[in-house]
Amino acid sequence: MTERKCILNGERADPETLIRLAIGPEGQVLPDIRAKAPGRGAWIGVSRAELDVALAKGKLKAALARSFKDGTLDIPADLPAMIESGLRKTLLDRLGLEARASMLLTGSEKIDVACRKGQVQLLLHAADAAADGNRKLDQALRVGQEAEGTDLAGITLPVDRDALSMAMGRDNVVHIAVTDSRAASRLRAAIGRLESYLGCANGASVHGEHVSADAPGVPD
Repeated sequence: MTERKCILNGERADPETLIRLAIGPEGQVLPDIRAKAPGRGAWIGVSRAELDVALAKGKLKAALARSFKDGTLDIPADLPAMIESGLRKTLLDRLGLEARASMLLTGSEKIDVACRKGQVQLLLHAADAAADGNRKLDQALRVGQEAEGTDLAGITLPVDRDALSMAMGRDNVVHIAVTDSRAASRLRAAIGRLESYLGCANGASVHGEHVSADAPGVPD
């Protein structure tokens, strides 16, 4: 797909980093996280905080009206929360798929060994993981990547252990190691979209790649 432009900030970006809003036949505006819904659509690439302001001040409605020459669109008041929920579900679904494909490791001891052997492509921590546990695995990651003395570390997800455990069908998932490079790439994309929307990008993957997804978006 070609680049799309955000109807709110005018910036262009790869649609995979943006959020599509689907416009239904009756003018309903709903999030289309996977960008597969039929019909008209518009793209946005702003954070939730910015979207909250745009919605409250009528800027989103005005932008949609300009794009589609239609001022009767029905925009739900909880649209920002719906988008966050959709992005979170997409990430958890992806983790579940990768787990079923045996692309992930859980359990601190197994992860520590894999990190020190240089087998970990991406290290993830639950939002409520203990700081001490994070530090130990981050250090193991640096050892395995021959990056001691750097700030290389795992990503602290905006998702707690209960949600991770449910998504992966395993008990008490606090830390996750991704051992396949393609799986790591897919997860970076899902994490980046959610963190960018929440305005909380914070982690670093192995090989020094920072996980973020500064995004923009625009009408089909």
